[in-house]
Amino acid sequence: MTGLVRGPHLARMLGQWHSLPGRRRDPDYAALAGAVRGLLADGRLPLGVRLPAERELAEALRISRTTVTAAYRALRETGHLTSRRGAGSWTTLPNGHRVGSSGMWTPLEDLDVIDLGCAALAAPAELAGAARAAVEDLACYLGGAGYHPTGIIELRTAVAERYTERGLPTSPEQILVTNGVQHALDLVLRLVLPPGAGVLVEAPTYPNALAALAARRARITTHGLDTESPGWDADLLLGGLRQTRPRLAYLIPEFQNPTGHLMPAELRERVVAAAQAAGTDLVVDESFVDLALDGVEVPPPTAVFDRHSRVVTIGGMSKPYWGGLRIGWIRASAPQVQRLAAARVGVDMAGPVLDQLVAVRLLADAEAIVSARRAQLTVQRDALLAVIRAELPSWRVRPPQGGVTLWAELDGPIASALARAAEEVGVRIAPGPRFGLDGTMERFLRLPFTLPPAELTEAVRRLAAVRYDLDRVARPLWREPAVIA
Repeated sequence: MTGLVRGPHLARMLGQWHSLPGRRRDPDYAALAGAVRGLLADGRLPLGVRLPAERELAEALRISRTTVTAAYRALRETGHLTSRRGAGSWTTLPNGHRVGSSGMWTPLEDLDVIDLGCAALAAPAELAGAARAAVEDLACYLGGAGYHPTGIIELRTAVAERYTERGLPTSPEQILVTNGVQHALDLVLRLVLPPGAGVLVEAPTYPNALAALAARRARITTHGLDTESPGWDADLLLGGLRQTRPRLAYLIPEFQNPTGHLMPAELRERVVAAAQAAGTDLVVDESFVDLALDGVEVPPPTAVFDRHSRVVTIGGMSKPYWGGLRIGWIRASAPQVQRLAAARVGVDMAGPVLDQLVAVRLLADAEAIVSARRAQLTVQRDALLAVIRAELPSWRVRPPQGGVTLWAELDGPIASALARAAEEVGVRIAPGPRFGLDGTMERFLRLPFTLPPAELTEAVRRLAAVRYDLDRVARPLWREPAVIA
């Protein structure tokens, strides 16, 4: 079924589209069309969505219908919109583009782009050896059908042992292996979140989590994070749980994506208690838990404080190991795991056995691999911080204690305009509104430090150049923007 975005909602997403820096000489219709393309580029506006009627959007934006008509015509000419008389207009994939990560689109020829939109590392050197060993391990599974809805026992045992070592006693029966962390979140939502139920999330937060919640038609409320440590305002967060009593809350307590904040142990305990009192299930995303930097001590898992099976923990191997290894997991009570497995059978049956065997091999060498990752990320983070301070000193950036991203506060509400301008010089970035609702956070930008220092340095220098140009020269054309993953 095709989704529909109403005029007022699209107007909120567009924000101050008519007064962005760098488009002072563009006709209003061209600026509006460019802003819509920008929403498509960073995933805030999905493909296949029906846009509001021209009159409805004109009223919401308080502009002439002629301007909207011309903007829609421009979008049809570039292949971003398909219209049918009497039926409406839908967002479409332009020629020369492909669907990229999370359903967003990217040009077919973008090999020279420095991609700061994707916060993930290349594979470690140990992965090839682990894959070769896993092929040998596969022999003992070839006599069976190969379906393991909860995951192979070797991997479930290895993951359970990791939780136990962190102070959270866990048995293999409490682990369900998934095809990545996003798959884990989707399964949990299928099981515990009725359509239209209330959900509390942090703001900013992981965009694909917002997409998963939108697919469940969740009623989302947000808890705003501060730019300074620890990020969470305890009174506001706990008050939000007590007052809204959401069916579910989604939190990233370890090196939060995108801010890098680390939730203190005392607040974790209070959040679990408040969730229990409110009847709220907590989904805790531990994607970055292994990536503490500067010797920072990570508090115990949030589920340590759970006495009523209210906390479901999801994690995986994408961030510390490799995104191409689609291995994630859910840690919950044994009965919950069985219910999740039953729900999973109707979705994808089971995960690939060979990938799970590779994961077992990597986890056996986790100490060496993750230690090297932390050292690599520390060097890259420091290089990114140094070039930002040198080239863009008016930006405010708090050095994160872990994870893979910086959350930069810009010198104006220019994130979307900067993202479009950066494409012109071969840099892809994720503007702040990508991580929130309704076009907010235009003063922020997520910058991952997952690339080599030389590429990070070059990318920021290009950003500094186009940032300067935004205040000086109007760009005559809106380039078709690319994916932000």
